[in-house]
Amino acid sequence: MEKLFKLKENNTTVKTELAAGLTTFMTMAYILAINPSILGAAGINSNAVLIATCLASVIGCFCMGFMANLPFALSAGMGLNAFLAYTVVGIMGVAWETALMAVFIEGVIFILLSLTSVREAIFNAIPLPLKTGVSVGIGLFIAFIGLQNAGLCVDSSTLVTIVDFRESFSTAGICALLALIGLFITAVLYIREIKGSILIGIVVTWILGMICQLIGIYVPDPDNGAFSLFPTAIISFDFSDLGLTFGKCFTHGLAGTSIFNFIAIVFSFLFVDMFDTIGTLIGVSTKAGMLDKDGHLPAIRPALLSDAIATTCGAVLGTSTTTTFVESSAGVAIGGRTGLTAITTGCLFALSTLFSPLFTAIPAFATAPALMMVGFLMFEGIKEFTFSKETLTDSIPAYLCIIAMPLFYSISEGIAIGCISFVLIKLFCGKKEDITVLMYILAALFACKYIFL
Repeated sequence: MEKLFKLKENNTTVKTELAAGLTTFMTMAYILAINPSILGAAGINSNAVLIATCLASVIGCFCMGFMANLPFALSAGMGLNAFLAYTVVGIMGVAWETALMAVFIEGVIFILLSLTSVREAIFNAIPLPLKTGVSVGIGLFIAFIGLQNAGLCVDSSTLVTIVDFRESFSTAGICALLALIGLFITAVLYIREIKGSILIGIVVTWILGMICQLIGIYVPDPDNGAFSLFPTAIISFDFSDLGLTFGKCFTHGLAGTSIFNFIAIVFSFLFVDMFDTIGTLIGVSTKAGMLDKDGHLPAIRPALLSDAIATTCGAVLGTSTTTTFVESSAGVAIGGRTGLTAITTGCLFALSTLFSPLFTAIPAFATAPALMMVGFLMFEGIKEFTFSKETLTDSIPAYLCIIAMPLFYSISEGIAIGCISFVLIKLFCGKKEDITVLMYILAALFACKYIFL
């Protein structure tokens, strides 16, 4: 282990890395339930999607662990799966096989960009204040996701509001309350420096939910999305459905679309995936203290290549774009620092092909406290900012980046607004020497995105 992952050099142990990998997996295991549901809406067999998602995650995590030695886990990206199912297939009428071919081509382009250092150059061109802003913004973003997963934050005439606990108390109300209790437990454990506090919080919250179901406080109501908190089965050995999606991305050509629309679809996947991945790597790397004195991530090239390989393989297997998960910060928060964390997460994804009924039974309200707690931990990067007159041209773009991510519900939007505002503010304040050529190019590309896409 020491030879493979350099544990002592990274001030970590096997035990810490295993716990970090397990914690990361637990916080992102929801994808095993959500991805089959979303892609199922596009007509893809749900069980096949589940198996493909697991296998693509294994490939991505193993590549990240062995090639980059970084504690980042990968799986099918949220948002990109919805784009494939509801926009490309649902609205544009493209065959799901053709949509997966677009994902495959996107992955191939990513591999080429990674090998030619283009993505690495983009990562390194982003100024350090913006990188810190991305880290803080991601913290707020995943905390917001946690609030939604818990059912604490709901739609209203004011866009969002706190849930009415009394309404549907035996379903949504009690779940939201359990999430608050889980957050309290997790916070207390973390403050008291209990190892694995975030993971313990997930498990305890889930157990409390099962107890509530046993005594009748929580009442399952499948018609309204409130399912039993107990797994319906433990093990499944049926992998035959994978044949329904494996290699299908090569079988239908441009069914349901034109070459021009297809190119637009490919670049839409490419654009969103690129900046979501870069944003996640920046944010989690900053939190883990893995950036060097110039704000660069030394292992960025193999990390980006791992992401690209996983996307390409995932498309062949039958799932949407595979990307680095923000939830990797959960493992980083409890000490994960090497590829052993990613390998552990990958092994659990492999196991989940057998134990999928058990893992997918983890309710969203049980993982929500972990996301909210990790959001707090990532928010501490705000202390790096100063608000003197001399640094306002750095701190204001970073601030805009931070607030854009949760409010626009997108990591890539936060990066875009941060880059554009950084260039404009520096130019108009007479500090153009702080702007690199690549930052000019990025700002121009982002501006074109808003004008033409």
